[in-house]
Amino acid sequence: MCREKHTIRKGYGFERKRAEKSGYVSVRGRVVMAMQHNLARGAYLLALATLFTALLNALQKITGSTLSVVEIVFFRNLFSMPFVIVIALRGGLVLKTHHFGGHVIRSVVGLISMIMTVVAVTHLPLAEQQVLSYTQPLFLILLSIPLMHERPSVQRWVAVGVGFIGVIVVATGKGLLGAGHSTVPTWAYAVALGQGAVGALTTMQIRQLSATEKSTTIAMWQAILMTIATAAALPFVWQMPTRADVLCLIAVGAFAGIAQVLQTEAFASAQVSAIGPFAYCGLVWAALIGWLGFHEIPGVAMFVGGLLIIGSGLWMLRHERPQKQKVVLETESSSGA
Repeated sequence: MCREKHTIRKGYGFERKRAEKSGYVSVRGRVVMAMQHNLARGAYLLALATLFTALLNALQKITGSTLSVVEIVFFRNLFSMPFVIVIALRGGLVLKTHHFGGHVIRSVVGLISMIMTVVAVTHLPLAEQQVLSYTQPLFLILLSIPLMHERPSVQRWVAVGVGFIGVIVVATGKGLLGAGHSTVPTWAYAVALGQGAVGALTTMQIRQLSATEKSTTIAMWQAILMTIATAAALPFVWQMPTRADVLCLIAVGAFAGIAQVLQTEAFASAQVSAIGPFAYCGLVWAALIGWLGFHEIPGVAMFVGGLLIIGSGLWMLRHERPQKQKVVLETESSSGA
């Protein structure tokens, strides 16, 4: 799931009246994002966002069998851009940046994460890919040691250990406890797990950029740079899509954009600690779509490993220290954004 960060901070010169109508308020003469406290609305929107993420992963699984990964990622970014623009316009579209190099690096890493997601959903059962995408918080802890010089608590180390035990159960259980996905290549599990690590790195880059950049600025530059990068590679990997493929690609981009809008609205409606657990509804949708659309029957290993991974994530969410100076909203996406 790419994570994206939304930080409540001072405005950047956009019109105050338009901002207030779009969910922003004036504080001490400056415009900031308004934080609502509607738990039911936030939970509903976040659960709905995970549904659209599961649907776009299913469509990527379909198109991944006939089209190149780069082609899929290009159309996903292209057709999701209008939704990103809608979000950006609500808070004032700002493309000016003093850290263009940071946006380039973030987009490159994000592009790798997105490509790995398409590869994973193409070869793995949807539910198993979804479960492994929940390892991003675990990798965040591991990467925070060398990159952020943080010292994880004992509780976090326990959560990491439990989570990776769940990964081992999911990855090895296909022939031991699972329903028997004998056609699933072992390397696909490595790709899905690697996507969790790369996705965590993307999240850390977003955190660093958001210290000086608006979240909408980060999202816009990501969409622009990813579209340009994949467009440049298209002549070398182009495969003519059928009409059905074109419809799927349009839907992939639209669903990605809709999911991003819903996530943004969800985390603006309630605190992340309150509605964060509803992000795991994605596993229910993935299992249901995999069963109905691809005849994928999750095995016992997937459920056992999934409980361990999700349990570790909920434990960390429960024991996360609230920040006093600013409110941070993080959205998770197993689609690798």
